[in-house]
Amino acid sequence: MLWRILADLVVVTHLAFVVFVVAGGLLALKWPKVVWLHIPALIWGMVIEFTGWICPLTPLENAFRHLGGLAGYEGGFIEHYLKPLLYPAGLTPTIQWALGIGLLALNAVVYWLIIQKWKRNLL
Repeated sequence: MLWRILADLVVVTHLAFVVFVVAGGLLALKWPKVVWLHIPALIWGMVIEFTGWICPLTPLENAFRHLGGLAGYEGGFIEHYLKPLLYPAGLTPTIQWALGIGLLALNAVVYWLIIQKWKRNLL
């Protein structure tokens, strides 16, 4: 039971990290110090998307599931509803590149807005 809980916590953490990578720049519009956390997270997320590397949270989750004697993701809310957001079916390198470019474009706009806001505050 402990291993399943740990695996589920890793999935929730993974999802929270992905959401932060995608939308963390928006938080920086309100709280500028978030930039210092978001930029490294954004770079990591883009590296994962552009290279096709596996995030270390994925093997950690799988290790916890294995230790708990679990096979697959059957049987729980986390597995059925959150997993498809992190590991969509049919994910290809082309789709990963498109996601990475979308991530870069979204955050380029957000950071342009942040820079404009900082400039206005300096003038």
